[in-house]
Formats: sequence, structure tokens, C-alpha cells
Amino acid sequence: MQFITIDHLKTGMRIAKPIYNKSGILLFDRGTKLTLPGINNISNFGLIGVYILEPAEPLPPLTREDIEFEQLQTIYMFKLRSVIEQIEKRGPLDNQLNELVNDIVKKYGALSHRVNFNQNLRSADDFMFKHAISTAILCAMITHMMGMTKRVQQIIVAAALLYDIGYRFVPNSILGKSEKDFTAQDEDTIQVSLEKGLGYLYMYNTKYEFMKKAVTLCEYYIYSKNPAKSIKKPDPSILSLMNILHVADTFDQTTGMMINRVPESEIVAMRKLETNEEQFDQNIVKVLARCIHIVPAGASVDLSTHGKAIVLVENEEEYLKPLILNLTDYKLYDLSDEKVSKKVHITDLMKTMDNRIAIDEATLKHFVADERIKATADKFRAKSKR
Repeated sequence: MQFITIDHLKTGMRIAKPIYNKSGILLFDRGTKLTLPGINNISNFGLIGVYILEPAEPLPPLTREDIEFEQLQTIYMFKLRSVIEQIEKRGPLDNQLNELVNDIVKKYGALSHRVNFNQNLRSADDFMFKHAISTAILCAMITHMMGMTKRVQQIIVAAALLYDIGYRFVPNSILGKSEKDFTAQDEDTIQVSLEKGLGYLYMYNTKYEFMKKAVTLCEYYIYSKNPAKSIKKPDPSILSLMNILHVADTFDQTTGMMINRVPESEIVAMRKLETNEEQFDQNIVKVLARCIHIVPAGASVDLSTHGKAIVLVENEEEYLKPLILNLTDYKLYDLSDEKVSKKVHITDLMKTMDNRIAIDEATLKHFVADERIKATADKFRAKSKR
């Protein structure tokens, strides 16, 4: 699978990921061969490019939930774009933002299971919207796991959708840079732009019940990044939400697909959060690990021995200690066993081009079907539950 820009698309190429319109209607399904009219439609749709399968490459596995996740990301992005455009005009919001916030809370703020947090490709033009949507979804899941009320979920989801509005004022010349090329002046420009964006939010303070606290959360979050600003310490409830927003924001920015940089894996992102205890609330980081699959069954992983392995059974308590099949010696390794994990451990996930975990489903089924491995897996699950 590889990413191809619009101007390099050719007829006969097969699409690797579904393409939806702003209403979530499927325009091009996975595996569709491109025609000239199809390429023109994709270009008119405003995409900078699409993922294309290699000639003999099979479709990557996707669950129904994965497909819905990608569909909703597209729907939400266009809804948020419409909301932001209205705010920039200082126009009426009607019920747009309220509906978007409540739909995210309804879909992702009451889940009782982990999800595959699949990322999408972001350009300088749309990264603000896609980042905001992903961050809002993470915040909804985290707050649910922490037992917070729907009203609190609405506050943080709204803040996650709006706090980056200032990026609309950052020049594209800066947005198109990779992080390593950022200068101190670029950072200052971004901070000033984010603070400018706050001015557009204040007039909507009383629009919805949750809006006043959402704007307050945006304000504290943005000003907390400016040491020159003297702001009063927020009340404990806002501070708690700031910590959640900080974790979700950082995780998504680390793993998000940008056209100008290679994203980090979920393992690297979690390691970043877990090793910076002063910056990130570790209780929230642990909750995040309970919301999404980090090292799920079927994931292909790199090992400390420089070998590769396939995860057979996910460890729901300690994501880096699953049951794996080592592809070097074709032996099972229970990484929850301290004696085993001292000799071999997971260093990272192997990734496909679109940052989705590379799952060899056929291999996984073959090995799990084996009675000996099945018995070992059952023992592993039982031990994990205990």
C-alpha cells in the first residue's frame, strides 16, 4: 500500500481505503479500480491523494467497527469545518455544534470495549479538523472510563473540537513544515494564533449549557502553554479536564498521519506519555490504555531480539505483555511471564503505510486453530483475568 497524490493517480489503480462524502455516503469502496471520471471526482472532492494497493496486494482487513470509525471521521470533519467557518464569520451556530458534540458523546462516550484507533492522513488544509475530531473522540472515551457525567463529557468534547481554532490563522508556510524544521519564531506565531482564536469563541459563551466551561477550558489550556501569561489557577474540575485534554492531544499528535512527517506508533506514543510523569497525569494515561487497542491480537511486532512476532492474545491489563508467536523460531512466548520478558520484549509495532496495524489474518487463524496453542492461549487468558 502506498500514498499517491492526486496528480499522480492513474486509471486502473485500486483504492485501499473507502472514500466518503460529507454525508458519510460511500463514493468509492476499497478495491475499486480508478477510472478517469473517478480521478476527476476525487480531485473535485478536495483530497490531496489516496492510498493505493500494490497490483497483487489483497485488501487489508477491516472490521465493521473500523469502517464505521472512518466513515464517522469524515462526517464529523465536514460538520466541524462548517461550525468553524460560522464562528470565523461570527455567524449563528444554530444547533450544529450541539449536535456534533452530542453525537460524539453518544457514539464514543459510552463504549464498554476497546476500539482500534485508526488514523487518517492530514494535510496543512485539514489537519486542524481531523486532529480536533480524533482528540474529541479520545476525550469522550477517557471521561466515560473515568465515570464522568454526560455534562462533563460535553464540556471536554466541545473544548477538544474548538481549542485549536487559532490554527486557521497560522500561515501555510509554517503548517507545511516538519517538526524538526520549526523555529522558535514559528512556535511563537502558532501560540499567538491560538490565542487569537480564543477571541472568536467568547461570543458563543452562552450558546449552549456546556459552552461557558468549554471556552474556559480552551482558554486555560492555550494560556498554560505561554509562560509569559499570568493566569489564575483553574478550579479542580477544569484542571482535571485540562489533564485529560493534554493526554488525548499529545497521543493524537504523536500518532497522527501528516503529509510532511512519519507518525510514531501507539507504543512510542504511550512510552512518551508514561515516561513524562511531570507532564502527564499517569492515571489518565492508564485509562487511555483501557480505551484503545495498543497491541491487539493479530498485530505484527518488533522484538528486542531483532526478530518479528505476531500477537496471538492481547494482554488487557499490560499491553506490552501479550502472548506472541515468535516468527524466528515459531515458538510461543508468554510475555506476562517475568522470566520470559527479561529475555525478550516488544520494542514497537510493525506498521503499514496508513498507520494501521499490519494484521496477517490468515496466519493468525492458522496458529490459533492449533489445539496446543489454543490451550496455551486459554491459560494465558485465564491468568490475565486473575
